[in-house]
Amino acid sequence: MYSNYYQVPRAVTQQRITMQQAQEIALARVPGQIVHVDMDLEHGVMVYEIFIQTADNRLFEVEILARSGRILSVEEEDDVD
Repeated sequence: MYSNYYQVPRAVTQQRITMQQAQEIALARVPGQIVHVDMDLEHGVMVYEIFIQTADNRLFEVEILARSGRILSVEEEDDVD
């Protein structure tokens, strides 16, 4: 009855690029200093969320597809916590 309860979603096990590679990809798009890196499951797909602070104190979030390294979005954050 509960035999499948602890199975890890298949998308989690299909990660292809490392966190370091994701950071390098993000910095190539938005130069600055990385302030936070997170990994999230969005719609069944693993995505790196990399927050970069630029030299002029703007904060950007770069979302990168963990499987291929493709940049999904680059957004400037409105408020800094």
